[in-house]
Amino acid sequence: MESDDNLSASSADQLAQAAASAMWAEDKASAGLGMQIEAVGEGWSRLSMTVREDMVNGLDICHGGFVFALADSAFAYACNSHNLAAVAAGVSIDFLRPAKRGDRLVAQAQVVNQSKRSGLYDIVVRNQMDQVIGQVRGRSMRIGGPVIKEQTV
Repeated sequence: MESDDNLSASSADQLAQAAASAMWAEDKASAGLGMQIEAVGEGWSRLSMTVREDMVNGLDICHGGFVFALADSAFAYACNSHNLAAVAAGVSIDFLRPAKRGDRLVAQAQVVNQSKRSGLYDIVVRNQMDQVIGQVRGRSMRIGGPVIKEQTV
C-alpha cells in the first residue's frame, strides 16, 4: 500500500514539474529577472534569484518589488502545480529584513489549503544565510482549464 502512495505522489510531482515546464516556456518576467526554478512538486515550489545591481533602490538595498516578484513567482508555480490554471486573488507581504546587492534569495511556496476553486499559500523568502527576508501569504483562484495544453497530432 505504501508503494501505491509513493507512485501517486511521484505522478503528482511529475505533473507539477510538467506544468512548471509549460509555464516557464512562456514566463518572460521571471526569466528576465534572473529567477530559476530550483524544485517543484504537488502544492509547492522553490525559486531563486540573485539581487543584481539594477535591483537596488536609493538606500542601496533590494527594492521590495523584486522580493515580492520572486515570492509571487514561487506562489504561481505552487498554485498551478495541479495542472489547473490559477492566478493570484490577493497577496500580502511582510518585509522582515533587507536584501542586499549580491544576495541569493530563495522563495519557498507551500499550499496551506486548496479547495475546488480557491487556495491559500504561504511563501517564505530567505537569503543565502537562511535569514528570512519576507513572509508572504497568497490567495489563489482557479480560472478554468489546464496549464498544459493538449497537443493535437
